[in-house]
Amino acid sequence: MSLAHYAFQHNKMIKLTVNNKHYALDVDPDMPLLWVLREKLLLTGTKYGCGRGLCGSCNVLIDGKVIRSCAMAVSYADGAKITTIEGLASGKKHPVIKAWIEEDVSQCGYCQPGQIISAVALLEENPHPTDSDINHAMSDNICRCGTYNRIKRAIHRAIEIKQRSRS
Repeated sequence: MSLAHYAFQHNKMIKLTVNNKHYALDVDPDMPLLWVLREKLLLTGTKYGCGRGLCGSCNVLIDGKVIRSCAMAVSYADGAKITTIEGLASGKKHPVIKAWIEEDVSQCGYCQPGQIISAVALLEENPHPTDSDINHAMSDNICRCGTYNRIKRAIHRAIEIKQRSRS
């Protein structure tokens, strides 16, 4: 469905906490969360890739779990805590973002916000993943430039950065 389709639907007040800011939005409850983030909240770091939840470009964290925002109706996120790439990049840079920069991961960069979100979730769940753990956790994210080895190095670098910051 096109974005214009959602302009004519029955709206509902949806409450979201996005990047620690509270919002009450009068939107169609069936509108994909991605379009609410991009069009209503102007958080354009989360990308539209396939529109079917297959590529991972639209990944966000909802209550700490990776979710494909293009395939989730905003009503399912009502009351949830959402973190986008902008939330990770604000203020003191997240160790994963620092590692991405240090390892020069991005090529075209389009998939990188979704990749970073997935890496953050992985490290929250498993602070010391093996290469196999990383491959498994990141396997649903498509990078058309093929930066998978740099992504893996960056995840290992993020672990080192986190350990240094604790010392």
